[in-house]
Amino acid sequence: MSKDKGDCERRRCLKQVCGCLFLFVFLVLLTILIIFLVLRPTKPKFYLKDATIYDLDLDSSDGFYLNTTIQVTLSSRNPNDRIGIYYDRLDVYAEYKSQQITLPTRVNRAYQGHNDVTVWSPFLYGRNVPVASDLCVTLVQDQTAGLVLIHIKVAGKLRWKVGTWTSNKYHIHVTCPAFMTVDSTSGHNHMLTYRFQQITGCTVDV
Repeated sequence: MSKDKGDCERRRCLKQVCGCLFLFVFLVLLTILIIFLVLRPTKPKFYLKDATIYDLDLDSSDGFYLNTTIQVTLSSRNPNDRIGIYYDRLDVYAEYKSQQITLPTRVNRAYQGHNDVTVWSPFLYGRNVPVASDLCVTLVQDQTAGLVLIHIKVAGKLRWKVGTWTSNKYHIHVTCPAFMTVDSTSGHNHMLTYRFQQITGCTVDV
């Protein structure tokens, strides 16, 4: 009987210890969640700081194809005072008239502490990208006018960090308009260069 009683006591103590540990973990997670909700993380701020189109060439010899080489400089700032941001994956690409004209370029992962700024300067490439005939007509008109509007897009995933706690991954989508004008010093060999040097704010959805 005494042995059975001792086993019962040990099981009871073990249940109490497990219950206390579970309650402790639950309270810690609940506290972090409450802090996270109270702090209300603000979306990161993205800016297009510079962009240069080195190649924007239409090939209509066999269908309609576009070849593009673009370098962009993007910056991101974490506006939160108490929340960090992990950028786990960011893909950058360019669009013209809602059509993607370059392949996605993946930039380096980054962690932003409170009010930190991160800068990326990737090259974007598009080779033999098929485009519709009406899009070609519009692009030729824009090139003749010396002004081309493209959109630099960013798609990826981020996580929020509060203290030692890190959230699940959230999708992030960024759109940056870029009005590109012909560089007056370019044009030799019939290759026009388009430049953009005015910092532009981007729309960010998380």
